[in-house]
Amino acid sequence: MPIFYSLAIRFYYVLLYLASFFNRKAKFWIQGRKNWESRFKPTANKKRAWLHFASLGEFEQGKPLLQAIRKQHPEKEIIITFFSPSGYEVRKNSNLGDYILYLPLDTPANAQRFLDIFTPELVIFNKYEYWFNFYKACADRGVPVYVSSAIFRPNQIFFKWYGAFNRRILGFVQHFFVQNKESAQLLASIGFNNATVCGDTRFDSVLDLAKSRKDFPLVEAFKAGSKLIVAGSTWPADEALIHNYTELLPKDWKIIFAPHEIGEEKITGLQKLLGEKALRYSATSMDQEMPLANYRYLIIDNIGMLSSLYSYGDMAYIGGGFGVGIHNTLEAAAWGLPVVFGPNYQKFQEAKDLIAFGGGFSVKTQNELNQVFNVLVNDKEDRAKAGAIAKEYVAAHTGASAQIMAKIF
Repeated sequence: MPIFYSLAIRFYYVLLYLASFFNRKAKFWIQGRKNWESRFKPTANKKRAWLHFASLGEFEQGKPLLQAIRKQHPEKEIIITFFSPSGYEVRKNSNLGDYILYLPLDTPANAQRFLDIFTPELVIFNKYEYWFNFYKACADRGVPVYVSSAIFRPNQIFFKWYGAFNRRILGFVQHFFVQNKESAQLLASIGFNNATVCGDTRFDSVLDLAKSRKDFPLVEAFKAGSKLIVAGSTWPADEALIHNYTELLPKDWKIIFAPHEIGEEKITGLQKLLGEKALRYSATSMDQEMPLANYRYLIIDNIGMLSSLYSYGDMAYIGGGFGVGIHNTLEAAAWGLPVVFGPNYQKFQEAKDLIAFGGGFSVKTQNELNQVFNVLVNDKEDRAKAGAIAKEYVAAHTGASAQIMAKIF
């Protein structure tokens, strides 16, 4: 099976290489991995911790661990790897890492070279991504591998009769720090009892973000005393539903759109959908001819503002639920906003919990969105109650990072 796995990995590389000629992300993915081993010459005999993140969202989730290691163990150097360009390209200059790079292609040779160069004394993979050759190379060298904020579901290949190879990868893990009891029970059902239920480090991360809120005077001028819906990490399907609702939206309400993708084509398309009452953030200024307060829609066409933007909101819509899955609901919930999102949320425990407790709402159709928005927009008490539930939920689930640090160090 390892032979077939290695062939599949190489085939995946070839597909991305071909795609790199016409796809920007694929181009970053390929170019970022070229000659990786020649770019780093770490000092010998240094103690290092290696943390891996699939993408930007996972990095933000694991950020409290990085900060804790920096604070509690300043003698250790930190290696950060990313699988996706959306993580590396945004955080490649983070001061939380001494070495930041793309995870090399998961081949036996790359795994051995990586460990030879960086010599980590421990490895933390965040949430998921189980790479056979890297895990095996660490295990062979006695380098403990931990998985933080892990979550498992019954339909995953690990729990199928044909998942023996994937279960073998799990066998290289020293300890799993899982988000819920169901994950621990699933691991136990296939013979892995090395799991601790400690929750999700994302709760610690969003509270830290809330404490370090950024002020945006242009956003304040745009809001100008109105009520505000913050639509974060949206995709076209989300944007169409929200736009269709605006005929029902009271005049004293405005909307900020912070799309998941901010390429020129995407932003131009959204601006065309919203019409003349929409303004791009990059085009705003206090002294423009038409005052900011006269616009109804503000389009955020950069990265890094969203977590603070929620502080200006009265309710939030989280995008992605009509695609592969919703984005981060907790950033909005931490600010005490009720959160609304599409139907594809089953992989996210926090979304299921928020729905169960009354701080979150899932919609499948335009009619369902209209009904939920009508209640939250027009009933101040219901909106405040749902927001308070969301905020309390976040506050009650912090502390995972401290538990993980105590176990590992």
